[in-house]
Amino acid sequence: MTVETGLREGQTFSGGSWVIRYANFVKLPHTLFALPFALVGVVLASYVKRVALGDCVWAAVAFTAARFAAMGFNRIADRRIDAANPRTATREIPSGAISVGQAAAAVAVASALFVFAAWRLNPLCFALAPVALAWVFFYSYTKRFTRWAHLALGLGCGIAPVGGYLAVTGAWSRPWWALVLLAAAVMGWVGGFDIFYALQDTSFDRQHRLHSLPVAIGERAAVRVARALHLLTVVGLALAGLALGAGWLYGSGVVVVAGLLAYEHSLVRLDDLSRLDSAFFTMNGIISITFFAFVLAERVLR
Repeated sequence: MTVETGLREGQTFSGGSWVIRYANFVKLPHTLFALPFALVGVVLASYVKRVALGDCVWAAVAFTAARFAAMGFNRIADRRIDAANPRTATREIPSGAISVGQAAAAVAVASALFVFAAWRLNPLCFALAPVALAWVFFYSYTKRFTRWAHLALGLGCGIAPVGGYLAVTGAWSRPWWALVLLAAAVMGWVGGFDIFYALQDTSFDRQHRLHSLPVAIGERAAVRVARALHLLTVVGLALAGLALGAGWLYGSGVVVVAGLLAYEHSLVRLDDLSRLDSAFFTMNGIISITFFAFVLAERVLR
């Protein structure tokens, strides 16, 4: 993988094959963000019910298909906005690498695969699958009317650990608010770093009447909101772990996440966004994988 600036966005692959085009179309490397949290849900569910290999396989298929569908739909909905923005004008639909029809077909296939995987898991997952799809599709339009689009995206990603848990248990957590806290923690994490990511488009968004927190309340105040959201992440993860009976290794993972988030914030300076790519991609990938490693180690060693 090559990460470049200039003519091509970061976190994209070089090459022109159809595999590369579709991988870049949905920013495949960004799977590192939420997939480990989906697996966190699976591991936490193992305290309640034995995890079968099929559960893990179909949960991974469901997550991957849902993410592909969500990202693909976003690219279709935003194709004219992306074409007007110099930062995103080289994306696959504006550049002509993938047609709207091809993109729509891929989204339809991914959506069908997600629903099929949910059906293979259990009745609850199958029943909730259309709701999850509706939300992640709805997110793509939120920047047109609300400054809180960052939280809409965050909640879409917050579905991941909940889905991982439900994939194994087929039932809501006890206490019920444990999964709510887990989803809120991921929502705050994703919403916070999406605010960071929006900093680079503040002028463009303001010019084109698109909504974001940096546009609505100013960049400095938006960064403060991002800090508050990441504090919510740490508190939410800690309380969810307590509710679900996790031990000291889980708690250690929460402490490490807090430290990594603090370092991420140190990378983002309003007068210098050159390290934004590292803050957005590298650090968040490290955060999710590291936390999953602590949660898994806790379960294995217990």
